[in-house]
Amino acid sequence: MTLHIGLLLFPQVQQLDLTGPYDVLASLPDVKVHLVWKDLAPVTSSTGLVLLPTTTFDDCPNLDAICVPGGTGVGALMEDEQTLDFIRQQASHARYVTSVCTGSLVLGAAGLLQGKRATTHWAYHSLLQNLGATPVKDRVVRDGNLITGGGITAGIDFALTLAAELFDRPTAELVQLQLEYAPAPPFDAGSPDTAPVPILEEAHRRTAESFRVRSQITQRAAARLAVSAE
Repeated sequence: MTLHIGLLLFPQVQQLDLTGPYDVLASLPDVKVHLVWKDLAPVTSSTGLVLLPTTTFDDCPNLDAICVPGGTGVGALMEDEQTLDFIRQQASHARYVTSVCTGSLVLGAAGLLQGKRATTHWAYHSLLQNLGATPVKDRVVRDGNLITGGGITAGIDFALTLAAELFDRPTAELVQLQLEYAPAPPFDAGSPDTAPVPILEEAHRRTAESFRVRSQITQRAAARLAVSAE
């Protein structure tokens, strides 16, 4: 029986958050990967790559796994009730509820991180707690049927983890080999724990405004969740 996996495609998505997992998951046997949005109009990613949805919220089948990527557009999604309702509806019956990077903040705004261990991009990790999650600084974090991936490139690690859950380890390893996923970066600057101090300071400077805005959005989302819980 065909497995249906849905990746949320939205304006200003971080394309690698989406296309990394897409390549892994679409390489699995008897799997249909859907790019889901409100309509079928072209969607522009945060870096300008134009992508096409394959189905709409209304036409999307029941998903075995739903994945929310991150990106610049995450803030708007966190306050988009149509999108949050779609995620909650699919999550109510999906085998796995998942995210990559700051997509976990959207899951949190939908009320799906309450009491759950989760991760996100290092620059926004501190926002998870306000959404009821227990932040964990791992590349991939699983709590029950919730699987969250860290920042951007961690989406490939996440997707291989999900592949092993949906099938088995040999199947996931075969996909890994086919994609020649054997990271050997030229620099050891891919983590705030290893990046040179001046590089880390510059990265914080560049994300400061985004962090400020997302902090405000997160606070509003947390207030709505508190009200709905009463």
